[in-house]
Order: sequence, then structure tokens, then C-alpha cells
Amino acid sequence: MTCITVAALQLALTSDIQQNIERVSQLIEDAAKKGAQIILPPELFEGPYFCATEDETLFALAKPVDEHPAVRAMQKLAKALKVTIPTSFFEKDGPHYYNSLAFISSEGEIKGVYRKSHIPDGPGYEEKFYFRPGNTGFKIWDCYGIKIGIGICWDQWYPETARAMMLMGAELLFFPTAIGSEPHDPDLDTSRLWRRAMIGHAVSNVVPVIASNRIGQEGLINFYGHSFIADQRGDLVAQFGKEESGVLIATFDIDQIRQHRAAFGFFRDRRPEFYHRLSEDR
Repeated sequence: MTCITVAALQLALTSDIQQNIERVSQLIEDAAKKGAQIILPPELFEGPYFCATEDETLFALAKPVDEHPAVRAMQKLAKALKVTIPTSFFEKDGPHYYNSLAFISSEGEIKGVYRKSHIPDGPGYEEKFYFRPGNTGFKIWDCYGIKIGIGICWDQWYPETARAMMLMGAELLFFPTAIGSEPHDPDLDTSRLWRRAMIGHAVSNVVPVIASNRIGQEGLINFYGHSFIADQRGDLVAQFGKEESGVLIATFDIDQIRQHRAAFGFFRDRRPEFYHRLSEDR
């Protein structure tokens, strides 16, 4: 039996990076005490979600992966607690800027960087001003004898993201997120859609999905939380509402999930020879 315990964090974040690191660190410590081995903070937890407006001075927030204070703090914490922490951060690579994730192992080592593939652009979420589309392609990571896939926020809306990582061997899917209200339409609540999109990935790939979001009012956007952990059937085994701050925990038997995935036959019955339209840019 191959069991793994995972955690998703939900919290409000401030303009003080050190305070945010301390808040996230405390929740990670709580999760580790409860047995979590892989612990997921929200997207860009280093500070407020700055992409709501276009401000060229904010490019100064970006740092190379080996210099970023949030990444370095999570490395130290991961090593001390012997846990894995997928860490979202604002990356500077020469003249280029990315919305990235450092995969930090339980030894505190950066095993690699994933750069967000899908970059949104709309009222309140003007990320194309700040980020280049990622050039890493989707990635999976070996962790405790299990392969995990990680997308970042807008990536999670695309079934291609989940299926590509599954075809690469992923056995758990993680999505750090920063999502909330829509400034152009105060009556539009996407929290249900957001969950359903990822629950669909869980069902159609027979894989657990772990999603972490922030909460609270930040300028134009009220972040709505609703972080969750869904099992391979798409059932919610742990969830928050729009205001709770804390840690979600779940344990999965990966061997059993592998059997369920094989029995469903989704990967046996695929017909990739008919899927060429998916890769056409029109």
C-alpha cells in the first residue's frame, strides 16, 4: 500500500512579504504536525495579487528562483520539517518575467521550476502585462515514490492541462490559485464553476485534485477561497468556504487509485488518432 497525505492552505495575504511568509509557514507547520507530506500554499502568496492593475513599478517584485525570499524561506522550512512544498513565486529570468512554481523537496532542494502555461487577461486579472507564457511545458515530479503534476491557476480550467500531466504519469494533481470576484460583473460568482472544472479533471482522469486559494478583499477583488481536496471519484473529502483560514488534509491510497484508474478504462479506450484537432491553432 502506497499512502500519501496532502494538504492545501487557505488564508488572507497582506502587502508585507515577511508577514505572509510567517503566516504560510505557521500553516505549513500545522499541516506537518498532522502528517502532511506535500503541502500546497496559494498562488503568489508572497504578497497581494498585484495583477489587478497594470503598474510597471511592480516588476521590481520579481526575483530569480535562487534569490526569491519566499522560495528560500520555503526551502529552509521544507528541510526542517521534511515535507515537500510546491512554491508559487514571481520569477525574473534575465529580461523575462514569469508566474512560476519552484518544486521544493523534503530535503529543501529546488528540483525544478514550472512556468505557468496559460496566462489570463481580463478585468482584475491582467496577467499578460506581467508574465510571459511559460516555456517549460507541463511537468511532473517524483515525490515519495509517487508522480505529481502541478498547474497554476488559469491552467486549471483547461482539460488539456490535466490530461497532459496524466499522460506523463501524474498520480496527484495540484493547483495553487488566486481567484475571486469579477470586477466587471459583481453578480458573477465563479466559485462553483472553478470547483466543477477541477472536479471534472478528477473524474475523467481518476485522480485526486488539490486546490489552494486565498481569501479576503484585495483592492478590486474579493478572493473567495473554497479551497478543496477531491478524491479520484470527484467527491470532496476536505473543503473550505469563502472565509476560513487554515489547513485541509487528506490521505490517499495511491495503489488503490491506480487500480480504479485501470478499471475505468479511460486511458485504455483513448483514440489519439482522432484528436489532431486539439493541437491545431485555429
